[in-house]
Amino acid sequence: PAPTTTNTRPGTTTSTPLLDTRRTWDVCRENGVEHLLTKPRSPTTTGKIERFHRTLRAEFDTSRTFTSLTTAQAALNEWVDYYNTQRPHQALEFDTPRVRFEQQPVGATDPSAVPARLGIGRPDRDQDGWVTRKVCSNGVVCVSWQQVSVGVHRAGQQCDVFVTPELLQFWIGEELVKTVIRTSTGEVRKKQAAGTSKRN
Repeated sequence: PAPTTTNTRPGTTTSTPLLDTRRTWDVCRENGVEHLLTKPRSPTTTGKIERFHRTLRAEFDTSRTFTSLTTAQAALNEWVDYYNTQRPHQALEFDTPRVRFEQQPVGATDPSAVPARLGIGRPDRDQDGWVTRKVCSNGVVCVSWQQVSVGVHRAGQQCDVFVTPELLQFWIGEELVKTVIRTSTGEVRKKQAAGTSKRN
């Protein structure tokens, strides 16, 4: 199955210049991956990235000298692409990260049934699968007894939730706030919480 958490150090960015930190957070949120920040100066909590750095030093040969930063970045981008799409990983039972990331769980919802992602526009909320909730004063939204925090700063706001058999997507206005794995089964009986207006 696809990963459910990822760790990074505070203030770090990805190695690919086109995928900045903000986009990394968006990709994680859209795919139900919780992005956790590690404590500063705590190498024991960054095992995966430290293992990646060890592989990078061994396979990419970081002792090489490049003629320019552009040349070095191009070579690194090529290696990272190889690492993620072609290189087998023992920890993934010799799959590539790409294969694992793209795997759908058994019985997963057809991706075309999931609403548009952040930045692609407001999803159609007239289709089946939507419920409306009001964010509690502690920042929590509850759907079928599953409590999910969307942030205290959103307290009192209306939250539309797209419910699939596997996931819950929490939308406030046109922003996808959070995606989590669903822990309940069956149809959500309460479609609209008290104090909320009809979805637009």
